[in-house]
Amino acid sequence: MRITRAVLREVPLALREWFEISSGGMQARRVILLTLEGEGVEGWGECVAGEDPGYSYETSDTAWLALTRWILPKVVGKELEDARSVLDGVSWIRGHRMAKAAVEMAGWDLEAKRRGVSLAALVGGNRESVPVGVSIGIQKTDDALLAKVEGHLAEGYRKIKIKIKPGRDGSMLEAVRSRFPDAPLMADANSAYRLETDFEALEALDSLGLMMIEQPLGHDDYLDHSRLQARLETPVCLDESIRSVGDTLLALHLGSTRIVNIKPGRVGGLASSIAIHDACGAADVPVWCGGMLESGIGRAHNVALATLPGFSVPGDISNSKRYWDEDIIEPEFEMSDGLMPVPQGPGIGVTPRMDRIRALTSRTEVFEG
Repeated sequence: MRITRAVLREVPLALREWFEISSGGMQARRVILLTLEGEGVEGWGECVAGEDPGYSYETSDTAWLALTRWILPKVVGKELEDARSVLDGVSWIRGHRMAKAAVEMAGWDLEAKRRGVSLAALVGGNRESVPVGVSIGIQKTDDALLAKVEGHLAEGYRKIKIKIKPGRDGSMLEAVRSRFPDAPLMADANSAYRLETDFEALEALDSLGLMMIEQPLGHDDYLDHSRLQARLETPVCLDESIRSVGDTLLALHLGSTRIVNIKPGRVGGLASSIAIHDACGAADVPVWCGGMLESGIGRAHNVALATLPGFSVPGDISNSKRYWDEDIIEPEFEMSDGLMPVPQGPGIGVTPRMDRIRALTSRTEVFEG
């Protein structure tokens, strides 16, 4: 199959509410969407890079630059054997996994549609629905947080992830645990702590019966994560630290993590995600699929990935309405009893709403060859 055309779009979307993590907050996303076309079929991908380099060095602007200057000119006109080969011509580019993932995932959607199968089936999944959780940003007060947790538990979410940072951690989580003694709770620090200064604060969380503490230390600090995990009963989960299967093997070898969060948009796409899933499975380490405030297009890729057997922990794959007043796909994602149905149509199984996408698009580049 030959890639004959690519269309890159930036689509600003407003979040329903302010969403804050340890490094800052936001109420809008500059979503980058990509379509690859070949043999009359169109595949969709989404770049998850943020607006600033707080989570990753990649941003919306660096991804746009990498895609337009180096990646897409090498992809368009290329003959592909399958989705795994779509990035062969740009293997010389170091890093920029989020930019590359948008292309790679669009290639998977394209291949699945050409074959007439769902993306979930193409990646090797075998579930009709996947268990899901929800992520709650840092709230200004404990009462506001308790109200959020209560509401999401009533909706049926099977995991409640609570963002934390120094000063908004132990006593806040104690209040939640006291109100909801049996709730499936976890904490996510987004690299806000340091072992040498914050161990006591992290150790205090050990008594709360958390499912895990996600990425407590630096994004590149595998050694201190291993030291921390050796001193905690609560599983440490790595997120930002896991960018490839090589990172995964290093973390497993050092004992830096007991659970891994796989975000396909962060690790370079679906092929890398599958390799990480398999490595964790061989080590008997559970995985789950995190979220990056994606639109329904990125969410569809996440749902398909989460159908693989190693995804035993509910993922951050919540309802479209959790973040957007109106998504850019139809039907929108809506879970029931903590389970998200897996789209069964060809490819990602949802339809991009071109009327809404065109109306919102702020910039576009087209590549033909």
